[in-house]
Amino acid sequence: MTPSKKFTVRLAIYSVVLLYVAGDLFLFNGPLNRRIQTDRPDSPEAIAYAKSQGVVARVFGHPILRSQVERAAKERLWLEGRTMEELEPEERRELRMAVLNELIDHHLLRVKVQHNTEHAPVSEEEVNEAIRNLASRFSSREEMKQELAAEGIDSERELRLRLGARIQQVKFIESQIGDEIEVKEEDAREWFEERADKFEIPERVRVRHVFLSTLNRESDKAKATLTAALGELRAGTKKFAGLAASISEDPKTKSKGGELGWMTLDRLPADFGEPVFQMKVGKAELLRTKIGWHLVEVLEKRPAEKRSFEDAKDEVMLALETAKRIDMVEAYRKSLRAQQKISIQVFPEMITDE
Repeated sequence: MTPSKKFTVRLAIYSVVLLYVAGDLFLFNGPLNRRIQTDRPDSPEAIAYAKSQGVVARVFGHPILRSQVERAAKERLWLEGRTMEELEPEERRELRMAVLNELIDHHLLRVKVQHNTEHAPVSEEEVNEAIRNLASRFSSREEMKQELAAEGIDSERELRLRLGARIQQVKFIESQIGDEIEVKEEDAREWFEERADKFEIPERVRVRHVFLSTLNRESDKAKATLTAALGELRAGTKKFAGLAASISEDPKTKSKGGELGWMTLDRLPADFGEPVFQMKVGKAELLRTKIGWHLVEVLEKRPAEKRSFEDAKDEVMLALETAKRIDMVEAYRKSLRAQQKISIQVFPEMITDE
């Protein structure tokens, strides 16, 4: 066969192959087309498979799992002293969606930071300090290890990577919004003067008490015990601190002479605070509340006081900077979400009750 004939045969074979591929892809939904469609992340087959694996969203192809959303939602409720079982189905769905949006924003930010590491360098000492701060929250290294394992962190290397990434994210955000959160003193002063009454220090009292609970004893018995203690106190045969140490059931104050410290009315239960603020300084009295009986003595009283801007300046500046920082971070997150909208895929039906 001459070279020209060989070339003609090869060309014919290539043409047949190309025609098959074109027909498979565009006309007949053949095996090649089905394989390509299955491999596409946005194909019905790929989405169905992702859902079967518990994926509730994808960000740049990275999956966010239902289990991650559930864990984060339960942690948020735990901080509020609530559980998932206390919520209505619609409330659970809204909570999961809010948590999912936070996880999406977190991943978007992580990707953004990974491509802009020069704006947020992190040193080994910064990571070491973060580890020391984390360890201080636990009673032992073993307790910390168990808690980290529950979060999927099973090695020090993984812990260092995660803490480093978190520090890097904080630094990166600050590099983007730092110039926008500065508060001028004249603006802070104007803001304070418009709200000066809210910075007034209310009337306060310094109190000590001896407490007996009525949750596990009859009210009359608790009252009788404290009546006898009051008699000993007035007779001078017992000191208040000694009575607190020997019979009080308030573990936080019994070793401190019963001292509750300085308190304002708005920070106290009504059945305790209102009578206490009516008591005279230095005169011990019995007081009944819904949790028990108290032998109470008011040690000092101070009237309400107005505060000057100079006195409240640091507090005001910090509050305004914090408010601006929160607003700027939220604006940046929304901007990032809008820029990367095409890279986010959410499956809302995956966050309803199973």
